[in-house]
Amino acid sequence: MNALIQFWSNLPLLLQTLIKGLAVILVIFPIGGACSLVERKVSAWMQGRPGPNRAIPFWFAWVPVLGPFLQKLGVFHLMADGGKMFLKEDPVPGHVNKFYFTIAPLVAMIPALTTVTAVPFGAYLDGAGQMVPVVLANLDVGILAVFAVSSLGVYALILAGWASNSKYPFLGGVRASAQLISYELSMTLSVLPVFLWVNAPGGSGSLSLFNVVQAQSGVWQGFSTDSLGGVWYVFLMPVSAIVFLVSLFAETNRLPFDMAEGEADLVGGFHTEYGSLKWGLFFVAEYAHMLVGSGVFVLLFLGGWNPLPWLPLFKLAGWLHLANLPIVLGLLSIAIFLGKTLFFIFVFMWVRWTVPRFRYDQVMKLGWQKLLPLAIGNLIVYAIGIAIHELQLGWLAWLALIAATIAAGWVALILPEKKATL
Repeated sequence: MNALIQFWSNLPLLLQTLIKGLAVILVIFPIGGACSLVERKVSAWMQGRPGPNRAIPFWFAWVPVLGPFLQKLGVFHLMADGGKMFLKEDPVPGHVNKFYFTIAPLVAMIPALTTVTAVPFGAYLDGAGQMVPVVLANLDVGILAVFAVSSLGVYALILAGWASNSKYPFLGGVRASAQLISYELSMTLSVLPVFLWVNAPGGSGSLSLFNVVQAQSGVWQGFSTDSLGGVWYVFLMPVSAIVFLVSLFAETNRLPFDMAEGEADLVGGFHTEYGSLKWGLFFVAEYAHMLVGSGVFVLLFLGGWNPLPWLPLFKLAGWLHLANLPIVLGLLSIAIFLGKTLFFIFVFMWVRWTVPRFRYDQVMKLGWQKLLPLAIGNLIVYAIGIAIHELQLGWLAWLALIAATIAAGWVALILPEKKATL
């Protein structure tokens, strides 16, 4: 292991960067294609039909058992769709702004591929017994980097809609800009309680996603506050988790929030004039955003690569005698992390094929009048709660905070909405 690390460290920085970039592309593109196939199979399963199950190369049709099995899975449809996307003729309409029309899909791919580098997807124990993250770029401002770069994805949709020089794509681009900006506020506010909790007052502070996972890696220490270090934040901060997840659906333009596409009223939305490879790049970028967003959710609220609450990876490594096998432990941690992440990819698909699309006014109302006040209130409650914990104000302060939170929630629920009048 040390020899491998030494060999990697001795490589020129430019070569390391090139290898990392190729690794990201070689992982994200196949996963994006596989997700498109899985989504078709999931939708078929939910609607009681077989889904893609016909395509098979003639030379593979004679293979017993394996050939029919792979055909029913639809694996060869993935190969056919990928070949068609790369080889199909890609005419450019004469009325579009050709330069911006062409670069819009590339602009969509850049944030999707870049954010992957700041997301840790595993960990292992070094010689000193310390956890080391498996990540392409271990940034101390990890969540800030993810939010900053992923927010640039909206410019691709705006650019595609404007450059198409057509009314339906233009409306799709306008919808995308309003929707993504609206839900970014709620998403950002939803993660602040997590980092308030992780960073002790008076410390140096960090926005590292790896540190968030480490803060959820405690063991059971009896019925005391010391055991909170092993609780996943989805149980400790459920409102933050719900707001983040709903905002993630909106940020990735997935049903019921796909206002930028809306086939019923916008034909195809921002990508109406696109086809072939350019069209495919938009949807690879969408699946990449789903993958990164699900990974960030797992890191923030589901313990990352820790198998269970109060069962951290290092404890499991001790039981399985993997502490001195960093490669095996790293692969195990990646498998645990990917298992949780792929579950949420399935949740994205599940919701798409079960929940009807919202109206545009409902999307804006949910973002500004529901999620944003909820995220702000949640932040205030946790800020006060952390202050009570740090100052050791006692149980009376906790009872007052709980009573005030219940009262505020009750007022928000029963307070009648003021009707707009002309």
